[in-house]
Amino acid sequence: MKTKTLLTSVLLIALVVNGCKKSKDKPTPATPGPNEVFMQSTAFSPASITVSVNTTITWTNKDAVAHTVTSNTGLFDSGSISSGGTYSRQFTTAGTFSYHCSFHSGMTGTVIVQ
Repeated sequence: MKTKTLLTSVLLIALVVNGCKKSKDKPTPATPGPNEVFMQSTAFSPASITVSVNTTITWTNKDAVAHTVTSNTGLFDSGSISSGGTYSRQFTTAGTFSYHCSFHSGMTGTVIVQ
């Protein structure tokens, strides 16, 4: 009888603990979705993205350090984006828009708008 009670107690505790997991326990996507760029491993991923006119792109910082999304021509600048932060920009004209992280010189990317 004691074994059955102990087993029931263990199962009940396991169910309660499993049901109490927070939503933050869900894994985050390893790859960006459509119209999304991740800043991870000190790189933009993807480094080049092609979109249609009037598309909004969102950059998400997946690194533990801050980054920027800074146009090479001064057209846009996100300012400092801390870990977990985002920056979005709508591209309303066709063209090729090169950008970089002002904190990490080797971190570059391109938005191609058709």
